[in-house]
Amino acid sequence: MTPATTLECEGRIALVTGASRGIGAAIAERLASAGAQVGICARSLDRSPEGMRGTLEECAGRIEARGGRARAFVADIAKAEDRERLMTECERDLGPVDILVNNAAFGPYRPSTEFSARTFALTLEVNVRAAMHLSSLALPGMCERGRGWIVNISSATAKHPQGPPYNDWERVGGHHLYAASKAALDRISTGMAAEFHHRGVAINALAPVAAVITPGVEALGIGAFIDDSMVEPVEAMAEAALLLAHCDPQALTGRVHYSLELLEEFERTPRNLDGSSR
Repeated sequence: MTPATTLECEGRIALVTGASRGIGAAIAERLASAGAQVGICARSLDRSPEGMRGTLEECAGRIEARGGRARAFVADIAKAEDRERLMTECERDLGPVDILVNNAAFGPYRPSTEFSARTFALTLEVNVRAAMHLSSLALPGMCERGRGWIVNISSATAKHPQGPPYNDWERVGGHHLYAASKAALDRISTGMAAEFHHRGVAINALAPVAAVITPGVEALGIGAFIDDSMVEPVEAMAEAALLLAHCDPQALTGRVHYSLELLEEFERTPRNLDGSSR
């Protein structure tokens, strides 16, 4: 089938974390172009870390310039009190959350022996605990309404290294703690899907097949390890997330998906972030 020209998420409320740039911003824009009212959050409204481009304010501006509705929320996903406030404010300003996209992530890259206790804890807090907490805040309302979609953004690094011998990325990339947290997120996603399947909620993990060259990837300098043939457009992740944000919860849940493979399975071609054909 081809992407529908109808507004697949019309009348639904979506919340996307880590949406100031990169994959999160792209998903938020694509959900908005499909008719969703979108809450987006990041730690700052109008600032970005040195060396990175893109702000929450700019993402909201692009959505609204196309006729969509976006509401920006400043929240630090690493803090439980901020997560609770975020959900409360989003539901107050937009309405009950139908679609939750847990995209915000923390990705330290360094040798395994050099992680401090604080860095270890922060990685698991942002990449695992925050997704579980926000889901637990959204799930009661989803279950009450008998419908809901949770998409947890994972990573291909969660796959185990192939070797020996090992390639340069596995030897010196320094991504193994980040990868382990994403592997945990994958397992939690499939487990929660089993728990809530009978309540009408679809819970899936979604990762790029290989790599999306986001501002964060550029800033970390890990592009040197990524061959051009292993890069996919951010529109592929956005389209795959949209598919999972309106799928049949009884049929498509409890899986760890890879973007291009999922789109091929459903014979769906990525569209531009504004919903137009590419």
